Amino acid sequence: MTRLRKMMLEEVQRRNYSAITTRNYLRVVTEFAKHFGKSPDKLGPNELRTYQAYLLTECKLTPGTVINRVAALRFFFVKTLKRYQFREFLPYPRDRRRLPTVLSQEEVSQLINGAGNLFRRTLLMTLYGTGMRRAELARLKVGDVDSQRMIIRVVEGKGGKDRDLPLSPALLETLREYWRWRKPKLYMFPTRTRGRTLDQPISDKTVWIACSEAAHRAGIRKKIHPHTLRHYLPFLTMSSDVKGSWRSFSNYGP
Repeated sequence: MTRLRKMMLEEVQRRNYSAITTRNYLRVVTEFAKHFGKSPDKLGPNELRTYQAYLLTECKLTPGTVINRVAALRFFFVKTLKRYQFREFLPYPRDRRRLPTVLSQEEVSQLINGAGNLFRRTLLMTLYGTGMRRAELARLKVGDVDSQRMIIRVVEGKGGKDRDLPLSPALLETLREYWRWRKPKLYMFPTRTRGRTLDQPISDKTVWIACSEAAHRAGIRKKIHPHTLRHYLPFLTMSSDVKGSWRSFSNYGP
């Protein structure tokens, strides 16, 4: 590990940022340095200006994505290197607010039915029934499901905060069916990657893939990702189509 990387990692850890934020911040600074072929502490305002324009005009990244990268570069120059004057050289691009993609009740049923197997189906139904973020779902533990109080505890969610989410009877039934089939011990959705034990959680990328592939199978042309189901919270009580179609998959494995 280089000296600069170690310095930045320590600054991130001091602030108790999440593992995902830490990983993304380090990656952004590494890509910035590789773009110019120099150590990042040797680069200055001219390179920052050129790089930000490059991300928007040539890479065609959305303003929201560039904002995330600017935040990482700001952290490196201002917090790690203590170059406070660099803040003005890293403006956040203007981002037009867009309405989120919202699925109809029928499309949600089609999406879940397109999951293809019990493991992915339960992933999507938990996303749909709780509005969790994909990283939160990936780290969900069996002990976080409280059937007595009918809640699901999210531990160290966004901002490192815990919170409770309502657990509907339909989702509880789904999770129980899944648990009886796979019998997870620690994590509700353990990985099955070779070389890794079953007490390790899946990656948040697995949740993304499950969602996108289900949308493809269902023939949904809207741009669907796990966050899309966070905009569907008014329908916490699952529709009869979703609940009824569960039975036909109860004996399937992944």
